[in-house]
Amino acid sequence: MKLKLLVFGVGAGAAAIAGIAILGRDAGPSLPADARADSVFIDKTGHTMTLFSGGQTLRTYAVSLGRGGLKAKTREGDNRTPEGSYLIDARNPRSAFHLSLHISYPDARDTAAAVVRGEKPGDDIMIHGIRNGLGWLGIFHRWVDWTAGCVAVTDVEMEEVWRVVPDGTPVEIRR
Repeated sequence: MKLKLLVFGVGAGAAAIAGIAILGRDAGPSLPADARADSVFIDKTGHTMTLFSGGQTLRTYAVSLGRGGLKAKTREGDNRTPEGSYLIDARNPRSAFHLSLHISYPDARDTAAAVVRGEKPGDDIMIHGIRNGLGWLGIFHRWVDWTAGCVAVTDVEMEEVWRVVPDGTPVEIRR
């Protein structure tokens, strides 16, 4: 009897892990090889990031945001995602979070507002994948806002975003 329970437990655990791996994968065809985004819109309330080209939607992704809540980022360490108009100004192929595109936060307005408050505005805001080694989480990472203020998608999605969003692309982040 104990052996049957052990075998059942091991089998159920293996099935659960396989289910997580399968369900955690992204579905849907990739964007065409020649697709290029000319703007990015991040809707914090809707937890979405939409890539546009010529005013037409290329793709919309569900995202995780900063664990500090939906209010705008105001200072270093608040774990919030900023709001405003920025640019993709750098990329990191060796990111700890499976590729990352740097968002040009803080801009002059963000910095000036933080100085008036006697605070640092923070920096290092990215669009990125899941922490390296945890990519198997796939879509499950979206169940909670977990970043330090960044915008996170799955690793498969990040590979697509990396490919179609060039440096210099405008990024609008709003609630």
